[in-house]
Amino acid sequence: MGVLDRTHRPPVPPRPGDTVLELNGVDVEIDGRRILDGIDLDIRAGELLSIAGPNGAGKSTMLNAITGDVPVTSGSISLFGEPIAAWDATELAMRRSVLMQNVDVTFPFSVDDIVRMGRSPWEGTPDESDDDMIVASAMAMTESTSLAERVYTSLSGGERGRAAFSRVLAQAAPILLLDEPTAAMDVKHQEMLMRLGRDYAEAGCAVVVIVHALDAAAAWSDRVALLERGRIAALGAPEEVFTSARLSAVYQCPIEVLRRDDGSLVIAPERPAVRRHVYGRRAFPLEGRANLPQFDHVSGQGKETR
Repeated sequence: MGVLDRTHRPPVPPRPGDTVLELNGVDVEIDGRRILDGIDLDIRAGELLSIAGPNGAGKSTMLNAITGDVPVTSGSISLFGEPIAAWDATELAMRRSVLMQNVDVTFPFSVDDIVRMGRSPWEGTPDESDDDMIVASAMAMTESTSLAERVYTSLSGGERGRAAFSRVLAQAAPILLLDEPTAAMDVKHQEMLMRLGRDYAEAGCAVVVIVHALDAAAAWSDRVALLERGRIAALGAPEEVFTSARLSAVYQCPIEVLRRDDGSLVIAPERPAVRRHVYGRRAFPLEGRANLPQFDHVSGQGKETR
């Protein structure tokens, strides 16, 4: 056998509560700008951890550092107690499955083809015999079975998201890393995806989800990490982290957090009551009017001006 024929180490299922990923003092600098600053975070088997924060807070960069796609400037990241570099590509794929924000596909692969790509780490192992069953199950769970023969690039954004998530599930790794997986989905499928993440966590997997929907993070997460300017502003249970004062400060937007009788949280920006059907009774802001015709009901001048 040649050097390239080395045997890949199969994963050992973690016990609930085991730390499967750990970040210690992680800094990331890109083009001289510090994107992550002193990140300390443990990710445990059997929990769903949501990562929230405003645009540019460093959420996707942190996920990319975990996957090894972005180099760490300082600090360390370990997977199952060993540095990321200690695992080869196949061993990494056996242990963590990744869904990035954008899944670019240029060839006319069918959805079935895309989902089956998730089984590639298990090629040549005894688990390969379960490929058909696992692929079918993954598509059924995400309501993608009817899309199996469709060309991936012909799908809507939400359908692509479900197909890509099916691939992640088919990979059958004990760690799921999901970057804004619900972004293009309707409400039904957003809830479906988060519920599946919850189910996987309860089955003993570690699930990390980057989310913008704070109410979904509050509903489905065991813990949330709130990022601000490359640092963890708060880490803990949703009801501890998601306070009105903290969210309003981090997002620089007034945010209300209400607690229902059952303890669940309702999170929404504070919004004014609006008058319906005012039909232009308020003047358009001057700075936005330079290239627009002025009508009498807007400008008050009694005639259209150009």
